[in-house]
Amino acid sequence: NSCPGCCPSTYNSTVSRLAFSFLLLLGSLVSVIMILPGMEAQLKKIPGFCVGGTSITIPGIENKVNCDVIVGYKSVYRMCFAMACFFFLFSIIMIRVRSSKDPRASLQNGFWFFKFLILVGITVGAFFIPDGTFNTVWFYFGVVGSFIFIIIQLILLVDFSHTWNQSWLENAEEGNSKCWFAALLSFTVLHYALAFSAVVLFYVYYTTGDDCTEHKIFISLNLIFCIIISIVAILPKVQEAQPSSGLLQASLISLYTMYVTWSAMTNNPNRKCNPSLLSLVNNNPSPTPAPGQEVQWWDAQGIIGLVIFFFCTLYASIRSSNNTQVNRLMQTEENQGLAADDHEAAMGEDGVRRAVDNEEDAVTYSYSFFHFSLCLASLYIMMTLTNWYQPDADYQAMQSSMPAVWVKISSSWIGLALYLWTLVAPVILSNRDFN
Repeated sequence: NSCPGCCPSTYNSTVSRLAFSFLLLLGSLVSVIMILPGMEAQLKKIPGFCVGGTSITIPGIENKVNCDVIVGYKSVYRMCFAMACFFFLFSIIMIRVRSSKDPRASLQNGFWFFKFLILVGITVGAFFIPDGTFNTVWFYFGVVGSFIFIIIQLILLVDFSHTWNQSWLENAEEGNSKCWFAALLSFTVLHYALAFSAVVLFYVYYTTGDDCTEHKIFISLNLIFCIIISIVAILPKVQEAQPSSGLLQASLISLYTMYVTWSAMTNNPNRKCNPSLLSLVNNNPSPTPAPGQEVQWWDAQGIIGLVIFFFCTLYASIRSSNNTQVNRLMQTEENQGLAADDHEAAMGEDGVRRAVDNEEDAVTYSYSFFHFSLCLASLYIMMTLTNWYQPDADYQAMQSSMPAVWVKISSSWIGLALYLWTLVAPVILSNRDFN
């Protein structure tokens, strides 16, 4: 088969990643729909559908479905449990797949109808899981998985910022240098301005209570850490080892760090240290949700979290990076695509590019790690949609918890440390090739 202008193997690997990401986003959309307000009331209007629903009697139809289970937080936990199991299963199956010659590679890149049926089957089975210890245990699985995924998000942002900076520097060398350098400077200043504004707002609104010492420490430490990585990014030795390193990357990471800091503080159960945005606008205190009171995920923190999640998932599906350190962290091969001689070999005498499998010798990304990342993403979606609230055994009460605060803030510290390592690794390990 011919594939003008592209390599079929690379095309297949990209399409496979996009297809698996689509399954994740489809499950996330179902979770969002099931947690929307009024869904339970609407389902109970269907005659004979929900237990305790409409009293209309239809011959041969009885109330069979417990709508308290298939909507709300219970549905999110079960839907995300199914997705996590699905991707974890594929992560196990794809361990040590080295090339497209492995029979499991065809399972990765095909049989989509059957894979969709497997996901649906696991989802249906998940809704039969009884309440009780499952709720509490799966909450802690979600906390740990989300902790790791937040770090992966930051690594992806590091990779994106490196690619962005390198691309614009190349454009500056080839074209209007003043225009491209002005664009780089503008975005760098914008990121720092937003990050600094966030710090000021955090100090004003999230440190006013007498018991908000933790917030003051979180904000101050992350501000100091962001200043440190910004200075390191422009040190002469770092610039010499990595000419593409600069303040654009550091500014974007600083902005993301401030988002994670804010996200952590919004999970503080002490409402004096955690005012909602609505209460700030109305200048009214934000009450603590009472037991049994419905809590909402569609606040600013949850929406921004979903936007960042969507961007990172899409980017992880199409990324092709030249950053060696990030590739090693993300288990991505350094030499992606065809070499120049392979491109020439792929061109036939008639001028038509022939199909060349560039994964016969080595895959362009780790299949197993990719699925493991989607498994963690499923847990992150679960925690985001439930606002990191910890349920009791019967979901009668949903409440914020300090463990969620510490998970998020510690993940920001580890993420900053990883970014710092991508800067200093070529300097410290000067005997190794990072180019």
